[in-house]
Amino acid sequence: MVTRPSITSNNRVLITGGLGFIGLEVARLLVERGYPVRLFDSLNPQIHGAIPNLSALLLLRSAQVEVLRGDVSRPSDWAAALADVGAVVHLAAETGTAQSMYEIARYTETNVIGTARLLDHLANHQHMVRKIILASSRSVYGEGAYRCPRCGQVYPRARSEARFRSAQWQPECPDCQGPVDATATPEEARTAPASVYAATKLAQEDLVRVAAQALGIPAVIFRLQNVYGEGQSLKNPYTGILSIFSNQLRMGRTIHLYEDGQESRDFVNVSDVARAVGLGLASDGADGATLNVGSGRPTSVEQIALLLQFHFGGKTPPVVSGQYRMGDVRHGYADLTAIRSRLGFRPEVALDEGLRRFVEWVKSQPAEPDRLDQATAELVAHGLMPAPLPADLAREVPVAVLNGIHAKATSV
Repeated sequence: MVTRPSITSNNRVLITGGLGFIGLEVARLLVERGYPVRLFDSLNPQIHGAIPNLSALLLLRSAQVEVLRGDVSRPSDWAAALADVGAVVHLAAETGTAQSMYEIARYTETNVIGTARLLDHLANHQHMVRKIILASSRSVYGEGAYRCPRCGQVYPRARSEARFRSAQWQPECPDCQGPVDATATPEEARTAPASVYAATKLAQEDLVRVAAQALGIPAVIFRLQNVYGEGQSLKNPYTGILSIFSNQLRMGRTIHLYEDGQESRDFVNVSDVARAVGLGLASDGADGATLNVGSGRPTSVEQIALLLQFHFGGKTPPVVSGQYRMGDVRHGYADLTAIRSRLGFRPEVALDEGLRRFVEWVKSQPAEPDRLDQATAELVAHGLMPAPLPADLAREVPVAVLNGIHAKATSV
């Protein structure tokens, strides 16, 4: 086994998915710290549009930044991307829980085969790579951790179609079938992917963990929560509820919330994610580890919709539609104990501040057409969600809730 020195700021860092909003934020941070970077990206039309507009990306004008367009599933593109590279930050992936359920081959080709191509090249060719950082997803947990008053910490099964159809949104204890409350999910929690996307992310983790150890290359796996922030795609109707809701609000449309609107997520700002990547790259404290990256706080989808409505000045309250998507989880937020211990990481951007910055950025961008109806029609056609309810059966979010959210937002 060849012994290689640790990564330093003199080594070029390859960022796959480098022109995505997470990739660009990581690149900005690394360039500020003296790392030259190579941004490897396919410029997927679903994310970047049919004709990508990169004119506003001032970062690309830096002499420290090189851009390479390519496909992670092609070995020849990996050969070009990995030339003279000291570390790999592997972000490239097809994303979108619901879409993955009927685009199975495409998600597997990019996420699993693409990662295998990277590792295959490292196993069979000379290279300078001394660290791999993989962006995985909290989706590998499925429902994640819950607390049952009778059974303690439990990990509920994926919700069945029968439960969705009967509007039994909350998971139940897998042991006593009693009520449970969501709690922070630690890295040692059981993994139970509930979608093809989640299954491909878990496969990525296993490939990197096993191959990197065999190759003697330190690897860090970050399980990202719901990442948001300036620069995220406003074109993609399959993922990113902040972008989806923002497009609807800008067009004067009413936001329709799935289930009862009380499903919750851990929203982490992209700048915090970039800091975690920077820490993992510069330190050996997380080598060989799998770590959560999030805010450590749950926020309901209803609250997100109301905060966005406030910042955009919307007049029509969101409505609870009762619709659902197979493969969605009810709750999930991260236990950050391990990443604090290993890397000293703590999220710095509070949700209120992050949303304010995000909305200011959205307002500066060209308005995008609302493609959510198209995406919904695809899910309905594939049997992954019911047909939309008639408008008179959807209910508005209670005014008391609306006023409370507005009061909170104005006090920040």
